[in-house]
Amino acid sequence: MEIKRDKYLKQLIDYQWDGQVKVITGIRRCGKSFLLRTLFKNYLLSSGVSEDHILSFELDLVKDLRFRNPLELSSYVRKLVEGKPDKYYVFIDEIQMSDTVPNPYNLNGKSITFYDALNDLKTLSNLDVYVTGSNSKMLSTDILSEFRGRSDEIRVHPLSFSEFYSEVGGNKNDAFDTYAFYGGMPLVLSRPTDTAKMNYLASLFTEVYLKDIVERKKIERQDILENIIDLLCSSVGSLTNPTNITNALKTKSRKDVSSNTVRSYIAHLEDAFLFSESKRYDVRGKSYFDFPSKYYCEDIGLRNARIGFRQQEMTHIMENILYNELIVRGYTVDVGVVYSRENRNGNSVRVPREIDFVATLGSKKVYIQSAYFIQTKEKIASEIKPFLLTGDSFPKIVVRKDIGKPWYDDTGILNINLIDFLLDESSI
Repeated sequence: MEIKRDKYLKQLIDYQWDGQVKVITGIRRCGKSFLLRTLFKNYLLSSGVSEDHILSFELDLVKDLRFRNPLELSSYVRKLVEGKPDKYYVFIDEIQMSDTVPNPYNLNGKSITFYDALNDLKTLSNLDVYVTGSNSKMLSTDILSEFRGRSDEIRVHPLSFSEFYSEVGGNKNDAFDTYAFYGGMPLVLSRPTDTAKMNYLASLFTEVYLKDIVERKKIERQDILENIIDLLCSSVGSLTNPTNITNALKTKSRKDVSSNTVRSYIAHLEDAFLFSESKRYDVRGKSYFDFPSKYYCEDIGLRNARIGFRQQEMTHIMENILYNELIVRGYTVDVGVVYSRENRNGNSVRVPREIDFVATLGSKKVYIQSAYFIQTKEKIASEIKPFLLTGDSFPKIVVRKDIGKPWYDDTGILNINLIDFLLDESSI
Protein backbone atom coordinates (compact mmCIF):
# COMPACT_ATOMS: atom_id res chain seq x y z
CA MET A 1 0.00 0.00 0.00
CA GLU A 2 1.49 3.32 -1.11
CA ILE A 3 -0.17 6.14 0.80
CA LYS A 4 0.12 9.53 -0.85
CA ARG A 5 1.65 12.29 1.28
CA ASP A 6 1.39 15.03 -1.34
CA LYS A 7 1.60 17.94 1.10
CA TYR A 8 5.00 16.84 2.38
CA LEU A 9 6.27 15.59 -0.97
CA LYS A 10 5.64 19.01 -2.50
CA GLN A 11 7.72 20.65 0.22
CA LEU A 12 10.64 18.33 -0.54
CA ILE A 13 10.34 19.00 -4.25
CA ASP A 14 10.21 22.75 -3.69
CA TYR A 15 13.27 22.69 -1.39
CA GLN A 16 15.56 20.84 -3.83
CA TRP A 17 19.01 22.37 -4.34
CA ASP A 18 18.34 25.42 -2.20
CA GLY A 19 21.65 25.06 -0.37
CA GLN A 20 19.95 23.96 2.85
CA VAL A 21 19.90 20.72 4.77
CA LYS A 22 16.38 19.33 4.54
CA VAL A 23 15.36 18.08 8.00
CA ILE A 24 12.30 15.80 8.06
CA THR A 25 11.02 15.55 11.62
CA GLY A 26 8.18 13.74 13.36
CA ILE A 27 7.23 10.91 15.66
CA ARG A 28 8.76 7.53 14.84
CA ARG A 29 6.71 5.36 12.47
CA CYS A 30 4.66 8.29 11.12
CA GLY A 31 6.00 7.86 7.58
CA LYS A 32 9.14 10.02 7.41
CA SER A 33 11.31 7.29 5.91
CA PHE A 34 8.60 6.26 3.46
CA LEU A 35 8.22 9.88 2.38
CA LEU A 36 11.94 10.26 1.75
CA ARG A 37 13.11 6.84 0.56
CA THR A 38 10.00 5.83 -1.40
CA LEU A 39 7.87 8.78 -2.46
CA PHE A 40 10.64 11.35 -2.96
CA LYS A 41 13.05 8.77 -4.37
CA ASN A 42 10.43 7.63 -6.90
CA TYR A 43 9.91 11.27 -7.88
CA LEU A 44 13.66 11.70 -8.44
CA LEU A 45 13.91 8.49 -10.46
CA SER A 46 10.96 9.56 -12.61
CA SER A 47 12.72 12.90 -13.15
CA GLY A 48 15.77 11.16 -14.63
CA VAL A 49 18.03 10.88 -11.56
CA SER A 50 20.09 7.67 -11.63
CA GLU A 51 19.55 5.36 -8.66
CA ASP A 52 23.30 5.20 -7.96
CA HIS A 53 23.25 8.99 -7.50
CA ILE A 54 20.90 8.63 -4.51
CA LEU A 55 22.92 7.61 -1.44
CA SER A 56 20.88 6.22 1.45
CA PHE A 57 21.86 5.50 5.07
CA GLU A 58 19.58 4.05 7.75
CA LEU A 59 21.24 4.74 11.08
CA ASP A 60 18.68 2.73 13.06
CA LEU A 61 19.72 -0.47 11.25
CA VAL A 62 22.74 -2.68 11.92
CA LYS A 63 23.82 -2.58 8.27
CA ASP A 64 24.66 1.13 8.62
CA LEU A 65 25.91 1.01 12.19
CA ARG A 66 29.39 2.29 11.32
CA PHE A 67 27.91 5.43 9.79
CA ARG A 68 26.64 6.52 13.17
CA ASN A 69 30.17 7.85 13.50
CA PRO A 70 29.81 11.31 11.89
CA LEU A 71 33.43 11.30 10.71
CA GLU A 72 32.94 7.93 9.01
CA LEU A 73 29.74 9.13 7.37
CA SER A 74 31.09 12.39 5.98
CA SER A 75 34.34 10.77 4.81
CA TYR A 76 32.50 7.97 3.00
CA VAL A 77 30.11 10.33 1.21
CA ARG A 78 32.90 12.74 0.25
CA LYS A 79 34.86 9.93 -1.43
CA LEU A 80 31.80 9.09 -3.54
CA VAL A 81 30.80 12.54 -4.73
CA GLU A 82 33.60 15.07 -4.28
CA GLY A 83 34.96 16.44 -7.55
CA LYS A 84 32.38 14.56 -9.66
CA PRO A 85 30.55 16.50 -12.40
CA ASP A 86 27.17 14.92 -11.61
CA LYS A 87 24.69 15.89 -8.91
CA TYR A 88 24.04 13.53 -5.99
CA TYR A 89 21.42 13.20 -3.26
CA VAL A 90 22.09 11.80 0.22
CA PHE A 91 19.34 10.48 2.52
CA ILE A 92 20.27 9.92 6.18
CA ASP A 93 17.51 8.21 8.17
CA GLU A 94 17.03 8.63 11.96
CA ILE A 95 19.92 11.06 12.37
CA GLN A 96 19.40 11.23 16.15
CA MET A 97 20.99 7.76 16.30
CA SER A 98 24.32 9.35 15.30
CA ASP A 99 27.13 9.13 17.87
CA THR A 100 29.15 11.92 19.41
CA VAL A 101 32.85 11.15 18.99
CA PRO A 102 36.09 12.73 20.24
CA ASN A 103 37.85 15.22 18.00
CA PRO A 104 40.84 13.20 16.68
CA TYR A 105 42.85 16.40 16.15
CA ASN A 106 42.14 17.90 19.56
CA LEU A 107 41.15 15.37 22.21
CA ASN A 108 40.44 18.14 24.71
CA GLY A 109 38.41 20.17 22.26
CA LYS A 110 34.74 20.10 21.29
CA SER A 111 33.45 16.64 20.35
CA ILE A 112 32.35 15.83 16.80
CA THR A 113 28.57 15.46 16.27
CA PHE A 114 26.25 14.90 13.34
CA TYR A 115 25.95 18.68 13.05
CA ASP A 116 29.60 18.75 12.00
CA ALA A 117 29.05 15.98 9.46
CA LEU A 118 26.05 17.74 7.91
CA ASN A 119 27.78 21.10 7.85
CA ASP A 120 30.68 19.42 6.07
CA LEU A 121 28.50 17.66 3.51
CA LYS A 122 26.47 20.74 2.67
CA THR A 123 29.64 22.48 1.46
CA LEU A 124 29.71 20.06 -1.49
CA SER A 125 28.04 21.96 -4.31
CA ASN A 126 27.00 18.78 -6.12
CA LEU A 127 25.29 17.19 -3.08
CA ASP A 128 21.74 17.79 -1.81
CA VAL A 129 21.34 16.65 1.81
CA TYR A 130 18.18 15.19 3.42
CA VAL A 131 17.86 13.77 6.93
CA THR A 132 15.03 12.37 9.05
CA GLY A 133 14.83 12.29 12.81
CA SER A 134 12.52 11.81 15.77
CA ASN A 135 13.79 14.21 18.41
CA SER A 136 12.41 17.74 18.34
CA LYS A 137 15.04 19.37 20.55
CA MET A 138 17.89 17.94 18.55
CA LEU A 139 16.35 18.56 15.17
CA SER A 140 14.07 21.56 15.57
CA THR A 141 15.65 23.73 18.26
CA ASP A 142 19.37 22.99 18.32
CA ILE A 143 19.66 22.54 14.58
CA LEU A 144 18.50 26.10 13.98
CA SER A 145 21.42 27.47 15.97
CA GLU A 146 23.93 24.88 14.80
CA PHE A 147 23.13 25.52 11.12
CA ARG A 148 22.41 29.22 11.70
CA GLY A 149 19.41 29.33 9.41
CA ARG A 150 20.86 26.95 6.84
CA SER A 151 18.22 24.23 7.15
CA ASP A 152 14.64 23.59 6.08
CA GLU A 153 12.32 21.67 8.41
CA ILE A 154 9.53 19.50 7.03
CA ARG A 155 7.40 18.36 9.95
CA VAL A 156 5.59 15.12 9.17
CA HIS A 157 2.57 13.95 11.17
CA PRO A 158 0.51 10.75 11.24
CA LEU A 159 -2.19 10.60 8.59
CA SER A 160 -4.75 13.36 8.77
CA PHE A 161 -8.36 12.26 8.33
CA SER A 162 -8.35 13.47 4.71
CA GLU A 163 -5.24 11.37 3.97
CA PHE A 164 -6.79 8.42 5.83
CA TYR A 165 -10.09 8.72 3.95
CA SER A 166 -8.35 9.01 0.58
CA GLU A 167 -7.05 5.50 1.21
CA VAL A 168 -10.02 3.75 2.84
CA GLY A 169 -12.90 5.47 1.05
CA GLY A 170 -16.48 4.32 1.63
CA ASN A 171 -18.95 5.89 4.05
CA LYS A 172 -17.43 9.02 5.58
CA ASN A 173 -19.01 8.51 8.99
CA ASP A 174 -17.85 4.90 9.19
CA ALA A 175 -14.37 5.97 8.13
CA PHE A 176 -14.31 8.67 10.80
CA ASP A 177 -15.39 6.20 13.49
CA THR A 178 -12.49 3.95 12.50
CA TYR A 179 -10.08 6.88 12.44
CA ALA A 180 -11.26 8.12 15.85
CA PHE A 181 -10.56 4.67 17.28
CA TYR A 182 -7.33 3.60 15.54
CA GLY A 183 -5.89 6.97 14.50
CA GLY A 184 -3.59 7.67 11.58
CA MET A 185 -0.33 5.78 12.06
CA PRO A 186 0.25 4.60 8.47
CA LEU A 187 0.97 0.93 9.17
CA VAL A 188 -2.37 0.55 10.95
CA LEU A 189 -4.00 0.47 7.51
CA SER A 190 -2.07 -2.66 6.58
CA ARG A 191 -2.97 -4.62 9.71
CA PRO A 192 -5.59 -7.25 8.75
CA THR A 193 -7.72 -7.44 11.92
CA ASP A 194 -8.92 -5.21 14.73
CA THR A 195 -6.80 -7.18 17.18
CA ALA A 196 -3.72 -6.75 15.01
CA LYS A 197 -4.34 -3.01 14.81
CA MET A 198 -4.70 -2.69 18.58
CA ASN A 199 -1.63 -4.82 19.26
CA TYR A 200 0.45 -2.81 16.82
CA LEU A 201 -0.47 0.53 18.42
CA ALA A 202 0.12 -0.79 21.93
CA SER A 203 3.53 -2.17 20.93
CA LEU A 204 4.59 1.19 19.49
CA PHE A 205 4.46 2.66 22.98
CA THR A 206 6.25 -0.17 24.75
CA GLU A 207 8.71 -1.35 22.10
CA VAL A 208 9.51 1.88 20.26
CA TYR A 209 8.70 5.12 22.07
CA LEU A 210 9.30 4.11 25.68
CA LYS A 211 12.47 2.19 24.95
CA ASP A 212 13.77 5.02 22.80
CA ILE A 213 13.19 7.69 25.45
CA VAL A 214 14.47 5.54 28.34
CA GLU A 215 17.67 4.65 26.50
CA ARG A 216 18.48 8.04 24.97
CA LYS A 217 17.49 10.13 27.99
CA LYS A 218 18.82 7.60 30.53
CA ILE A 219 15.52 7.62 32.41
CA GLU A 220 15.90 6.29 35.96
CA ARG A 221 12.20 6.08 36.82
CA GLN A 222 10.44 4.41 33.91
CA ASP A 223 7.46 3.76 36.17
CA ILE A 224 7.02 7.52 36.65
CA LEU A 225 7.37 8.14 32.91
CA GLU A 226 4.67 5.57 32.15
CA ASN A 227 2.36 7.00 34.81
CA ILE A 228 2.75 10.46 33.27
CA ILE A 229 1.92 9.07 29.82
CA ASP A 230 -1.21 7.41 31.21
CA LEU A 231 -2.32 10.62 32.92
CA LEU A 232 -1.76 12.74 29.81
CA CYS A 233 -3.62 10.23 27.63
CA SER A 234 -6.54 10.10 30.06
CA SER A 235 -6.83 13.88 30.25
CA VAL A 236 -6.34 15.11 26.67
CA GLY A 237 -8.06 18.46 26.33
CA SER A 238 -8.08 19.07 30.10
CA LEU A 239 -6.11 21.81 31.82
CA THR A 240 -3.17 20.59 33.86
CA ASN A 241 0.42 21.37 34.82
CA PRO A 242 3.44 19.48 36.24
CA THR A 243 2.42 20.30 39.81
CA ASN A 244 -1.06 18.82 39.30
CA ILE A 245 0.42 15.72 37.69
CA THR A 246 2.92 15.36 40.54
CA ASN A 247 0.12 15.58 43.10
CA ALA A 248 -1.94 13.03 41.17
CA LEU A 249 1.00 10.61 41.11
CA LYS A 250 1.55 11.01 44.83
CA THR A 251 -2.14 10.53 45.63
CA LYS A 252 -3.05 7.69 43.29
CA SER A 253 0.18 5.75 43.06
CA ARG A 254 1.96 6.93 46.21
CA LYS A 255 4.96 7.76 44.06
CA ASP A 256 7.77 9.81 45.55
CA VAL A 257 8.42 12.24 42.73
CA SER A 258 9.27 15.92 42.33
CA SER A 259 7.65 18.48 40.05
CA ASN A 260 11.03 19.01 38.37
CA THR A 261 11.21 15.34 37.44
CA VAL A 262 7.68 15.45 36.03
CA ARG A 263 8.46 18.61 34.10
CA SER A 264 11.61 17.01 32.67
CA TYR A 265 9.79 13.81 31.67
CA ILE A 266 7.01 15.77 29.95
CA ALA A 267 9.70 17.64 28.00
CA HIS A 268 11.14 14.28 26.88
CA LEU A 269 7.69 13.21 25.65
CA GLU A 270 7.36 16.46 23.71
CA ASP A 271 10.86 16.06 22.27
CA ALA A 272 9.82 12.63 20.98
CA PHE A 273 6.76 14.28 19.32
CA LEU A 274 4.38 12.15 21.40
CA PHE A 275 2.57 15.10 22.98
CA SER A 276 2.12 18.79 22.25
CA GLU A 277 1.39 21.56 24.72
CA SER A 278 -1.26 24.17 24.01
CA LYS A 279 -0.85 27.20 26.24
CA ARG A 280 -3.61 29.45 27.56
CA TYR A 281 -3.75 32.84 25.87
CA ASP A 282 -5.54 35.95 27.13
CA VAL A 283 -7.26 37.05 23.91
CA ARG A 284 -7.89 40.66 24.90
CA GLY A 285 -4.83 41.07 27.09
CA LYS A 286 -2.66 39.49 24.39
CA SER A 287 -0.48 37.59 26.84
CA TYR A 288 0.19 33.98 27.81
CA PHE A 289 -0.46 32.32 31.16
CA ASP A 290 2.39 30.32 32.68
CA PHE A 291 -0.03 27.54 33.64
CA PRO A 292 -2.14 25.47 33.40
CA SER A 293 -1.96 24.18 29.80
CA LYS A 294 -3.54 21.45 27.72
CA TYR A 295 -1.69 18.49 26.25
CA TYR A 296 -2.71 16.60 23.14
CA CYS A 297 -1.45 13.28 21.83
CA GLU A 298 0.19 13.29 18.39
CA ASP A 299 -2.11 10.46 17.28
CA ILE A 300 -5.49 9.60 18.74
CA GLY A 301 -5.00 5.89 18.05
CA LEU A 302 -1.84 5.87 20.15
CA ARG A 303 -3.72 7.64 22.92
CA ASN A 304 -6.54 5.10 22.78
CA ALA A 305 -4.12 2.17 22.75
CA ARG A 306 -2.22 3.44 25.77
CA ILE A 307 -5.36 3.44 27.90
CA GLY A 308 -6.54 0.10 26.58
CA PHE A 309 -9.19 1.51 24.22
CA ARG A 310 -11.39 2.10 27.26
CA GLN A 311 -11.99 5.84 27.61
CA GLN A 312 -13.85 6.64 24.41
CA GLU A 313 -15.26 10.07 25.33
CA MET A 314 -15.93 11.49 21.88
CA THR A 315 -15.81 15.08 23.11
CA HIS A 316 -12.14 14.69 24.10
CA ILE A 317 -11.27 12.52 21.11
CA MET A 318 -12.82 15.04 18.72
CA GLU A 319 -10.94 17.90 20.38
CA ASN A 320 -7.62 16.05 20.02
CA ILE A 321 -8.32 15.28 16.36
CA LEU A 322 -9.20 18.92 15.65
CA TYR A 323 -6.07 20.14 17.41
CA ASN A 324 -3.90 17.79 15.32
CA GLU A 325 -5.67 18.87 12.13
CA LEU A 326 -4.92 22.53 12.80
CA ILE A 327 -1.26 21.70 13.50
CA VAL A 328 -1.04 19.73 10.25
CA ARG A 329 -2.42 22.75 8.41
CA GLY A 330 0.41 24.82 9.81
CA TYR A 331 -1.39 26.78 12.52
CA THR A 332 -0.04 27.68 15.94
CA VAL A 333 -2.77 26.65 18.38
CA ASP A 334 -3.49 28.16 21.81
CA VAL A 335 -6.31 27.83 24.34
CA GLY A 336 -8.18 31.15 24.30
CA VAL A 337 -9.31 32.88 27.50
CA VAL A 338 -11.76 35.79 27.59
CA TYR A 339 -13.54 37.35 30.57
CA SER A 340 -17.11 38.37 31.29
CA ARG A 341 -18.66 40.23 34.18
CA GLU A 342 -21.38 38.16 35.83
CA ASN A 343 -23.56 38.52 38.89
CA ARG A 344 -22.78 35.88 41.51
CA ASN A 345 -24.76 36.12 44.76
CA GLY A 346 -25.25 39.83 44.29
CA ASN A 347 -21.61 40.49 43.45
CA SER A 348 -20.11 41.39 40.09
CA VAL A 349 -17.48 38.74 39.37
CA ARG A 350 -14.92 38.52 36.55
CA VAL A 351 -15.43 35.06 35.06
CA PRO A 352 -13.00 33.41 32.60
CA ARG A 353 -14.49 31.80 29.50
CA GLU A 354 -12.61 29.37 27.27
CA ILE A 355 -12.22 29.20 23.52
CA ASP A 356 -11.00 25.72 22.62
CA PHE A 357 -8.62 26.87 19.88
CA VAL A 358 -7.10 30.17 18.89
CA ALA A 359 -5.44 29.16 15.61
CA THR A 360 -2.89 31.52 14.07
CA LEU A 361 -1.08 31.32 10.74
CA GLY A 362 0.89 34.45 9.95
CA SER A 363 -1.57 37.33 10.02
CA LYS A 364 -4.52 34.93 9.83
CA LYS A 365 -6.40 34.07 13.01
CA VAL A 366 -9.51 32.00 13.66
CA TYR A 367 -11.40 31.03 16.82
CA ILE A 368 -12.81 27.50 17.01
CA GLN A 369 -15.06 25.71 19.47
CA SER A 370 -15.25 21.91 19.41
CA ALA A 371 -18.78 20.72 20.18
CA TYR A 372 -19.56 17.08 19.48
CA PHE A 373 -23.28 17.36 20.17
CA ILE A 374 -25.38 20.41 21.09
CA GLN A 375 -28.79 19.51 22.49
CA THR A 376 -30.22 22.79 23.74
CA LYS A 377 -30.29 26.50 23.01
CA GLU A 378 -28.57 27.04 26.35
CA LYS A 379 -25.71 24.84 25.19
CA ILE A 380 -25.21 26.71 21.93
CA ALA A 381 -25.37 30.01 23.81
CA SER A 382 -22.65 28.75 26.14
CA GLU A 383 -20.47 27.69 23.19
CA ILE A 384 -20.67 31.00 21.35
CA LYS A 385 -20.54 33.35 24.36
CA PRO A 386 -16.71 33.41 24.46
CA PHE A 387 -16.69 34.38 20.77
CA LEU A 388 -18.82 37.44 21.52
CA LEU A 389 -16.36 38.58 24.18
CA THR A 390 -13.26 38.69 21.96
CA GLY A 391 -13.91 42.24 20.79
CA ASP A 392 -12.62 41.54 17.28
CA SER A 393 -13.87 40.39 13.88
CA PHE A 394 -11.65 37.37 13.25
CA PRO A 395 -13.56 34.33 11.88
CA LYS A 396 -15.34 32.21 14.48
CA ILE A 397 -16.34 28.58 13.94
CA VAL A 398 -18.24 25.96 15.90
CA VAL A 399 -17.25 22.48 14.66
CA ARG A 400 -19.99 19.96 15.35
CA LYS A 401 -20.81 16.30 14.69
CA ASP A 402 -24.58 16.71 14.90
CA ILE A 403 -25.38 18.87 11.85
CA GLY A 404 -25.45 18.40 8.09
CA LYS A 405 -24.66 21.32 5.84
CA PRO A 406 -22.73 24.32 7.20
CA TRP A 407 -24.61 27.48 8.15
CA TYR A 408 -24.00 30.90 9.70
CA ASP A 409 -25.96 32.19 12.67
CA ASP A 410 -27.17 35.78 13.12
CA THR A 411 -23.84 36.86 14.63
CA GLY A 412 -21.81 35.55 11.65
CA ILE A 413 -20.52 32.44 13.43
CA LEU A 414 -20.04 29.45 11.15
CA ASN A 415 -21.46 26.10 12.27
CA ILE A 416 -19.86 23.27 10.30
CA ASN A 417 -19.94 19.48 10.41
CA LEU A 418 -16.78 17.87 11.79
CA ILE A 419 -16.16 15.61 8.80
CA ASP A 420 -16.71 18.46 6.33
CA PHE A 421 -14.21 20.55 8.29
CA LEU A 422 -11.59 17.81 8.30
CA LEU A 423 -11.94 17.06 4.59
CA ASP A 424 -11.88 20.67 3.37
CA GLU A 425 -8.80 22.78 4.11
CA SER A 426 -10.61 25.83 2.77
CA SER A 427 -13.10 25.57 5.65
CA ILE A 428 -10.97 28.15 7.49
